[in-house]
Amino acid sequence: DQIPRYIDIRQSKDSVTLSWSSGRHQVCVWHFPFRLEILCEDKVMVTFNSKGKLWLETLRDPPGLLWKETFRQFVDIKANGPSSIGSDLCLHGFSHVYGLPEHADGLQLRDTRDGEPYRLYNLDVFAYDLYSRLGLYGSVPLLVAHKPDRTLGVFWLNSSETFVNSTFNMAGVRRSFGRRRVEPQTDVHWLSESGVIDCVVLLGPSPQQLFTQYAQLTGYQALPPLFALGYHQCRWNYDDEADVKAVDAGFDRHGIPYDVIWLDIEHTDGKRYFTWDAALFPEPAGLQRHLEEKKRKLVVISDPHIKVDPDWSLYCEARDGRHFVKNRQGQIYQGSCWPGESSYLDFSSSDTRAWYSRCFGLDKYKGSTPSLFVWNDMNEPSVFDGPEQTMPKDAVHYGGWEHRELHNLYGFYQHMATVEGLITRSGGLERPFVLSRSFFAGSQRLGAIWTGDNVASWEYLRISIPMLLSLSVAGIAFCGADVGGFVQDPEPELLVRWYQAGALQPFFRGHSAKETKRREPWLFGEEVTAVIRTVIQQRYCLLPYWYTVFHQAHTSGLPPLRPLWVEFPREQSTFTVDNQYMIGGALLACPVTEAGVQEVRVLIPESGEVNQPPGNIYTFQCLHDTRRCGCGIKVSVSGLV
Repeated sequence: DQIPRYIDIRQSKDSVTLSWSSGRHQVCVWHFPFRLEILCEDKVMVTFNSKGKLWLETLRDPPGLLWKETFRQFVDIKANGPSSIGSDLCLHGFSHVYGLPEHADGLQLRDTRDGEPYRLYNLDVFAYDLYSRLGLYGSVPLLVAHKPDRTLGVFWLNSSETFVNSTFNMAGVRRSFGRRRVEPQTDVHWLSESGVIDCVVLLGPSPQQLFTQYAQLTGYQALPPLFALGYHQCRWNYDDEADVKAVDAGFDRHGIPYDVIWLDIEHTDGKRYFTWDAALFPEPAGLQRHLEEKKRKLVVISDPHIKVDPDWSLYCEARDGRHFVKNRQGQIYQGSCWPGESSYLDFSSSDTRAWYSRCFGLDKYKGSTPSLFVWNDMNEPSVFDGPEQTMPKDAVHYGGWEHRELHNLYGFYQHMATVEGLITRSGGLERPFVLSRSFFAGSQRLGAIWTGDNVASWEYLRISIPMLLSLSVAGIAFCGADVGGFVQDPEPELLVRWYQAGALQPFFRGHSAKETKRREPWLFGEEVTAVIRTVIQQRYCLLPYWYTVFHQAHTSGLPPLRPLWVEFPREQSTFTVDNQYMIGGALLACPVTEAGVQEVRVLIPESGEVNQPPGNIYTFQCLHDTRRCGCGIKVSVSGLV
């Protein structure tokens, strides 16, 4: 709904009521006990502070004794004392809620009475636990509730550590003639370590309208350059220029299309970002021109930690420009990461972001060309010797703000500065491509993210689908999971199935750790190569469609990957489905995520079209070439036709 032009205000002894849309929508504020109700056509949809859990601790000057907490060997000094905030909301009539990424869990949020709350706290988690509510690399504090006749959202704008409890109940509602009817409700309790209470309720009522409302609030998905929707080949690490050229030639030799090849941290001079190892990459600009002749791109990594090296000009420039985060004593904060002892850029400062953006200029980043793009990793931020492998909460940012206040924004700000650097580099003429591991609400307007350090197992392949759907529901539309798993070596069947799944996801990249075996698509025998070739070729056949649905995301906020209930909002059988999904409004995808499977069951919603009665088994052609791989997957159509 648009912002109302006319608001009617009515006041009684106990409350104040604001109404708009000719009285269709109302907000009623009750004095004591304080609560706020949002109504549509006189029916309460949302109650704020329904259980009286509104909580606010004000900042204060510490007395002689400092407030502090101890976590293992780490001591957290709270300069302004405890500063937590929280509140509860009741969502009337709803029993299905989604969102709150990033967690390695199902699409539908669970009742948290049986365990831990959902935690939103960006962390570097290697080979993360599955079906866990612990925080991962990014956070979006958006919860989306859906029922057949309405979709609504609750956006809790807070970048400090946040916990969310969700409970599902049945409540009696009084109807006419004294009769009561039982309807579901979801109670949500938000609790953040610090900040202010800034809560927005999005009224929908349709899924499409809700996505547009959220995009109007936090930004629309950036329209990616076309090459970014193709296939990306990555490894930690390709050895040298000759290795990169050999892999590039291998794709041509085997007739497999791809658009981008990536370099991890080993391409640098001693893990100093914006540099090249002179022995391994003596002619980086020439390498990029070699790729550009085939319209291919190179992506390099750029992490937020800077090696402490007084003989390195970039470190000295950042130090002298006061671009580093400080500790609570006012000295430059230092922690351990890939280069060893490192300092961390303070991206919360607009001056630091502007300086960092200038580092991507062709005159400053020696060896770079316009066909070089960027990967922001380790930007939760990751600190190997820090509490929970991240920055201490009492580190100090520009303006005197403690790190606890803006922790979940750190990677977002690096992503922003990198994107601005590439836009400036092209004079504003070319759209950038930047992948970030850490993210927050609004990261969609900057570029792509991925699900981090996954493992080569069937379980991680399965969980990638609900993880990406949760991200999509929360506005992060350009997302993907590394094909094959970053950690460990996949068996050939798993690798093939992961390519088939990855080709049906927005960001499509093969990646592997340096401890694993090489994983180029032609290294597993001709049969596997043929299947992967067909999968990638069909991804390229669908590029016009992918580009179209991304333009839709860019202009309307509707994500390319959609849970079934987004397209079929009244079909309650779709509300819990998270192993299949829609790509745009025209393609239904159900990747195979089990070993040795000969049959999969696909739900066809009532408004879908099937020529034969449901319940029978039909053989559909897979996205790969069944004549070559012979999988003969059968699809059992269940449903509502």
